[in-house]
Amino acid sequence: MKKFRLPRLLIVSAVLFVVIQILHSREIMNGYILHIINQSLIYVILAVSLNLINGITGQFSLGHMGFAAVGAYVSGTLTSLVFKINPSSPNAMPLFILAIVAGGLAAAVIGILIGFPSLRLKGDYLAIVTLGFGEIIRTVFNNIDYVGGPRGLLGIPKFSNFPIIFAAAFITLVVVRNLIQSSHGRAMLSIRENELAAELVGIDTTHYKVMAFSIGAFFAGIAGGLLAHLLTLAHPTQYGFIKSVEILIMIYAGGVGSITGSTIAAFALTFLSEGLRIGIRAIADTTGLPIGGEWRMVVYALLLIFIMLFRTEGLMGNKESRIITIEEAD
Repeated sequence: MKKFRLPRLLIVSAVLFVVIQILHSREIMNGYILHIINQSLIYVILAVSLNLINGITGQFSLGHMGFAAVGAYVSGTLTSLVFKINPSSPNAMPLFILAIVAGGLAAAVIGILIGFPSLRLKGDYLAIVTLGFGEIIRTVFNNIDYVGGPRGLLGIPKFSNFPIIFAAAFITLVVVRNLIQSSHGRAMLSIRENELAAELVGIDTTHYKVMAFSIGAFFAGIAGGLLAHLLTLAHPTQYGFIKSVEILIMIYAGGVGSITGSTIAAFALTFLSEGLRIGIRAIADTTGLPIGGEWRMVVYALLLIFIMLFRTEGLMGNKESRIITIEEAD
């Protein structure tokens, strides 16, 4: 008879959580660093959920931030315009969680509606359809006055904090990890390796592709809601094509099909981008050279080109850390 040991992922996550909390409480880590960590954790949710679609199931989605936009606007509208709550309101936290889950479910429903017709397409055609979807979502929110229109949805209460975001990222990792290592996950992997062969052995490929798409969309919606309640606003420009490409870069830099790689790349590229922004600004202030913040994207792109030239499979390839894999014992 087999039994499961205490998962390594739980132990490592608990240690990291305690260490970061101690460092912040003793002011060794300031609020700015903690804010970047929070953003990195949200990008972990986005990258891992997109990797389920692109890396595990072998599809190619370019509109992932569209689902994040749905989650952000739905949850932000509920907390700021419908419930009208703030962190000090009675029953504020249950209502906030309800709003975040509602945003994730709304994104999942949109994912299913988009998934059924579009996932019959493959390759570049699917990428174009998902890209168009992301732009449609952004444009729709940009033209709805009730949620701010081009001004964005302002006045969203700041509910997202490190414990909440950390818990959401941990749940995402556990759910996606367990899904991949289940029979459903093996069916998705078979679709990635050879869709025709998977169909011939009786796997309902459309069903599993839509499943991956809807689960990925759900967690993207959760991430969008958390980001909106961290930044206290939701603006259409936050969810455009470039942002979707940034998430795509994370999964390819980390390794397509690797949860570990997506997690590491999300942290590394978020800190790298912010470090380049600060570094280039410091150089401009010191030398007086007319160097704008956009130059960080040049350096960022060159580093990514270097990675892709000399590590084409990404940091982890298809491999997983022992922390992520399920540990069993007799």
